Amino acid sequence: MNCERLLMLLWQIWKEVTMNDFDEYIRQGEPNKIEKSKIWQTAIGLQQVDGLKPSAYLIETAKQNIEGDITFDEVNKRIDAYYRTDTKHHASTDNRTEEADKVSAHIAEVLSEKTFSFTPAEYLNIHRRLFYGVYKFAGKIRDYNITKSEWVLDGETVLYAAAPLIRETLEYDFREEKKIKYKGLTKQEQVEHIAKFVSGLWQIHAFGEGNTRTTAVFTIKYLRNFGFKVENDMFAQNSWYFRNALVRANYNDHTNNIYATTKYLNRFFNNLLFGENDVLKNRYLHIKFVEPEKLGVNDTLNVGEMSEKCRRNVGEMSERQNKILEIIATNKTISALQLSELLNTTDRTIEREMKKMREMNIIERIGGDRGGHWEIKK
Repeated sequence: MNCERLLMLLWQIWKEVTMNDFDEYIRQGEPNKIEKSKIWQTAIGLQQVDGLKPSAYLIETAKQNIEGDITFDEVNKRIDAYYRTDTKHHASTDNRTEEADKVSAHIAEVLSEKTFSFTPAEYLNIHRRLFYGVYKFAGKIRDYNITKSEWVLDGETVLYAAAPLIRETLEYDFREEKKIKYKGLTKQEQVEHIAKFVSGLWQIHAFGEGNTRTTAVFTIKYLRNFGFKVENDMFAQNSWYFRNALVRANYNDHTNNIYATTKYLNRFFNNLLFGENDVLKNRYLHIKFVEPEKLGVNDTLNVGEMSEKCRRNVGEMSERQNKILEIIATNKTISALQLSELLNTTDRTIEREMKKMREMNIIERIGGDRGGHWEIKK
């Protein structure tokens, strides 16, 4: 039982905890507050690509900005001061709340501005603005090669651009995209071109960290520049799907009949730009996912199969626990060490999280450390 991979349910839980703080402003119908609320929802939602959550202080500060009591400049100053004086936030190496708060505020500020230029310099500038005060290399092209273990690829990595060729590759992609004339193209052709450009831009992975968030913000501003009415809530609610779709658009394993495809990214942009209702589920993107029509009667995946206790406990799970459950659903023999590598944390942290999940009766270990496996409880 995979609890329907829990992704949609888990997002609803996340939204109830964080996003509902801004829904009241949207319901009130004041245009300026609606726009700011949606921008903040997007800024916070994009932190999901790295499993980050903002603090309660950030939420309250954002509300003051939405109310018009403070400017974005004042928001940034307050957050900087908060983390200079509140040292308890630096006590744990696992706590990345400061990054979530600062980058959320920076994204909201950038998205609120009515400026844009379609150039590699703009792309680099967005990264610099999002991550100044967070990364020393903000706005700088990486000078080393990278790999990233991806859950959706069962631990494998996309092949990213070689460091010496990044600037040249960026300039080439921008030059080629400028040649595309969207006028006269069908909706599907427009979506396919946008997906191809965005996935190619992301695959370059110009920066050491923060590539997906930078690409998302650049994409939003680029599409608005074209006149598309881009609804921010698509990025706010489906940021992890967006990242996984980018991964699948750039991964090939011909020996196992796995090929790069933009079909998942096309679904995202269909919904974003044209109001379609394509289903966006992360479990569909995993390379070992079996299409529903290929499942046997006894293998049918149904969230209704979750026990009442499982449903109750889902609401108590942390974001890291949510991701652990997602991974276990596709690899029941995975070790704590492997999980720590996938989630970029320590094995002791993973063991602590999984102990809590066992106590919550969400997972169970069957067998010993060697030869055993995890079960998601029904």
